[in-house]
Amino acid sequence: MAIIASNFKTNHTRKSTNEFIQTVNNYLVENKISSEVYVFPTSTSLDTFQTVSNFFVGAQNAYATKNGSFTGEIGTEQLDEFNIKTILIGHSERRHILGETQEEIAKKFNFYKELGYKIIYCIGEPLEVKQQGLEKTLEYIYEQFIGIDTNYENLILAYEPVWAIGTGVTATNEDIINVHGAIKEKISKPLLYGGSVKVNNVREICSLNGVDGALIGTASWIKEDFIQILKNTKDI
Repeated sequence: MAIIASNFKTNHTRKSTNEFIQTVNNYLVENKISSEVYVFPTSTSLDTFQTVSNFFVGAQNAYATKNGSFTGEIGTEQLDEFNIKTILIGHSERRHILGETQEEIAKKFNFYKELGYKIIYCIGEPLEVKQQGLEKTLEYIYEQFIGIDTNYENLILAYEPVWAIGTGVTATNEDIINVHGAIKEKISKPLLYGGSVKVNNVREICSLNGVDGALIGTASWIKEDFIQILKNTKDI
């Protein structure tokens, strides 16, 4: 069954996040949907949500610490308050906009791995790498596994070509199949696709060989749209 995840990024408030999660949870209960669903709200919107066992609320980011003097960050002391045990690591916006290095990302990964967190780990390439062909693309992607335990039992991977995130440009089916196929040959973990996934293309993308679901940004922020995405993929 397809794994569907929504990354809120810097969107929604505490109130609208609560409404979103309640609405989605009700849909999952009423329709007996058993596929895994993830939502990653902003850190100010984290709370103790009542959800079914296959619906996970996670943190978009946290520092590799329990607590301490790390201005602007949160650690496990804050996550534990809401029983959050799921985290997104390595998203391209943190790599390319906020300058997180592979070394920092690996440190974070290993910290949360030791605590048994479910980790959705993001990988992907910028346009100038994609234009050099599949071999260079895979070379670039495999460097993002340096310091990462790809055998970790609670690991889900998400391939997000940077040039397709929020641009409206979706990778071709051939692009997705080629990259997913190559990664799956090396790493036998669930592999999601992300990058301009929309209500009207999510079913086709999730049906491709090597695609185990989707990590969705913009198209998932309206609760009715997210529920439609779940409807479109519930039998895959």
